Amino acid sequence: MKIVIPGGTGQVGHILARHLHHQGHTVVFSRTPHTAPWRIVPWNGLTTGPWIVELEQSDVCINLAGRSVNCRYTPANRRAIFESRVLSTKILDEAIASLKHPPTIWLNASTATIYRHSLDRPMDEATGELGGNEPGAPDTWNFSIEVAKAWESSFFSTPLPRTRKVALRSAMTFSPDPGGVFAVFLSLVRHGLGGTNAPGTQFVSWIHEADFLRAVEFLIATPAITGPVNLASPNPLPNRDFLRILREAWGARIGLPTAPWMLEIGTFLLRTESELILKSRQVIPGRLLNTGFQFTYPDWPSAARDLVARWRSRKFHV
Repeated sequence: MKIVIPGGTGQVGHILARHLHHQGHTVVFSRTPHTAPWRIVPWNGLTTGPWIVELEQSDVCINLAGRSVNCRYTPANRRAIFESRVLSTKILDEAIASLKHPPTIWLNASTATIYRHSLDRPMDEATGELGGNEPGAPDTWNFSIEVAKAWESSFFSTPLPRTRKVALRSAMTFSPDPGGVFAVFLSLVRHGLGGTNAPGTQFVSWIHEADFLRAVEFLIATPAITGPVNLASPNPLPNRDFLRILREAWGARIGLPTAPWMLEIGTFLLRTESELILKSRQVIPGRLLNTGFQFTYPDWPSAARDLVARWRSRKFHV
């Protein structure tokens, strides 16, 4: 198959491109062309160009374009986060609509943070409640939800009769690659700071990279699935348990707890936001489970042990 990945240079894009490259499938669109084992095609994510030729007679488009959210939500960064997602999706929609032989399936990145802060019940695709303007929710949380809603609206606004559309509402994808989200949590544990992030009752939704890759392949091979799909382990767990299990997997004896005000200071100094840690994401992959998908790492203990072992050995290939 020919699989085109616009925006395949971030953490998740690199994981996916690396995996598909080994199968001989991948072409990556990038705003910043660079050397990689797979073929890189330049694009700006805003206007049509020679990159459209790569989509003609391709089999799959997996759009992961979007400015990293690992930053402070200044006005300039908010604009870049919003536009890099929504505008790139719109231009891909226009491009695919113009093709004689468009891809059979278009998977478009979305995010599990589209659901409301949830302590009371899990959120699947059928019954989950989208967030936005909940009483007491920080402005940054509402901004993330606004981006997610606009992103999906742009994706689904125009029907493409010859191309199946699936929005990937992905939780945090954990791999042992340096610089990824797993590295952030593991760094806390390694430096003795991996205690409960108060209040500790907030749920952590996650997915092991092996299951993320297998889920993408499953969605490509399952024509009946369209619309939003949650990519997350079926077993989210509270922050205090999540960090305790990670400490055990690493062999750390202690982990100092952090209060919300400490997290706010720390994330400010790191030039990022505390939403990743404080918002409760209790996301369940209802559609994957209902269509027979089997997780390799459905529970955090087994996933944590595998990720820690591979971090220590620095072997990142799945």
